[in-house]
Amino acid sequence: MMFLDCPEYLDRSGAARCGLPAAVEWRYTVNSTDGPLESAMIRCPLGHFFNGPVEALLWDKAAAGPGPEDRRSQDAVRGPDAAS
Repeated sequence: MMFLDCPEYLDRSGAARCGLPAAVEWRYTVNSTDGPLESAMIRCPLGHFFNGPVEALLWDKAAAGPGPEDRRSQDAVRGPDAAS
């Protein structure tokens, strides 16, 4: 079984993503003018689902910035008196 990180946005500003492992439920190929595109239908445990080219379903975690979980763990390491 193959997994991708769920690309669902969790807020309106687009700063936080779901990121849970989304199972690839179906893989298929779509014809395009540039040649065939590897595509997939994915679903995460929270019920988010996407269907499209694999390139469109992948996202760069580093560019997305830290999610809520990461921010809390960074605050714990720096301590409550650390400047943001």
